[in-house]
Amino acid sequence: MNMVTVKQVEDNTLVSKVPAHERLKCPQFCLQGIRIPLYHFSSQCLLDDSPFEGLPCIPEEEQSILDSLLLAQWEDRLWKGVLRYDVTTSEIKIMQVICGQRKFLAQLNEEWDINYMPKHEEKKICSQGDLPVFKWMEHHEELLFCVAGGEILKPELIPSAAVPDDAILIIINEIPVEYGHVFLVPCGSDNFYQVLDARSLEMVARVAVEINNCSFRLFYDCPAAGTSHLYFQACYFPSPLPVELTPVDTFLREGRRGMCISAVTDYPIKTLLFESNQKVKIMAEVVVEICSCLQEKSIPYNLLVSDCGKKIFLFLQQRKLANSRTLSAWECGGYFLFKSTSEFDQATEEAMLKKLSAVSLDDEGFQVVKQLCCSIADKFSG
Repeated sequence: MNMVTVKQVEDNTLVSKVPAHERLKCPQFCLQGIRIPLYHFSSQCLLDDSPFEGLPCIPEEEQSILDSLLLAQWEDRLWKGVLRYDVTTSEIKIMQVICGQRKFLAQLNEEWDINYMPKHEEKKICSQGDLPVFKWMEHHEELLFCVAGGEILKPELIPSAAVPDDAILIIINEIPVEYGHVFLVPCGSDNFYQVLDARSLEMVARVAVEINNCSFRLFYDCPAAGTSHLYFQACYFPSPLPVELTPVDTFLREGRRGMCISAVTDYPIKTLLFESNQKVKIMAEVVVEICSCLQEKSIPYNLLVSDCGKKIFLFLQQRKLANSRTLSAWECGGYFLFKSTSEFDQATEEAMLKKLSAVSLDDEGFQVVKQLCCSIADKFSG
C-alpha cells in the first residue's frame, strides 16, 4: 500500500517568509515564499504523442500515492477544525435516492451555501487584472499541496517545495458537498490562470488518472461574467451519478483505440460524452476548443471528469434567462442539494426532470454542437 501520512509532510508545509499584506497587494508575491508538498506526475503522463492508458481502477487497499496524499491532508484539516462542518456525519448530511427510474440523488445539508463557492467579497484582491485570491492567502492551512509535471518515469512526492510554473493547487473547500471536496486551481509561480485551456484540463484529468479511484469526480462550471480566475472542484462520490448510468449513442469513433464522442440518450439535459483510454492530451484539446466555441456563443456548459480520467461529460445549457441561474455540474449529473427539510422531503423525479430540462439546450442547438464536435475532432485526428 502506498500510504502517505500527514507527518511525512507537515513539518515543512505552509512556510511563508513574505509578509501577508505584501503578498496580497502584489501579484508577484501571491505564491512566492510558500512551500508546500509537491506531487510530480510521472514523465509518461505528459508525453505529447505517446499513448497513456493509465491503470485500471484498483481496490482501496492498494491506494495510489496521490489518492493517499489527498485524503490524508483532507482528513488532517477535518480533525484540525478547518472545515465548517463534518460532511461525513449523518447529523450534517442526509442522503436519499429519489424514487423513480432515473435514481437521482438528493442530499439535505442545512450548512451548505451555494453562494460560497467562491464568494468574492470574502476574497482578497491582487492588483493584476482584478484577480480574486482564495482565502488560503490568509489561512494557509486550507492549502493542501500542489501537483505538476515531472521528468522521471515514476511519480515523485516532495514534502516541501516552492510552487512551480504550470502547477495545480489543491485547496480544501471549507463547506464540502461530499468527502474529500477540494478546489483545483491552475496557476503559475506568480499568477492564477483566467481562461480554460487544454493544458489545465489535461492536468486535472491527470490528477484523476493518478488518483486512480473510481469514486473521484472532477467538476468544472462555465464561468459567469466577471469571473477572473480558473478553478475546478473535486470530491468522492460513493455511488455513480445518474448520468454515468445512462445509455449513449456514439456518433464519432477514431479507430479501435481512439477517442469516442457520444450523445447521452434519453437524459433531460443535452449531454455529450468524450471517452479515451489513450492520449488524454488530445481529448483535452478537443473538449477545450469546443468549450471555447460555446463560450463565444454565450452557451453555458459544465464538465464532469469521471472513470479515472477516461471520460469527460459535457452538459449543454441554454442561454441564461432573466432571474434564472445555470445549474452546477453535479446537478447536471443528477446530484441535488437541499438546505430545506421540506424541499428535501418533497423532492420527486418529476421535479428534478423538469429542473434539468428547463435549462437544457434545445434539439436544434444540440445538433449544431454535435456537428461542431465532429469538425473539431477531425482537426486532431491526424
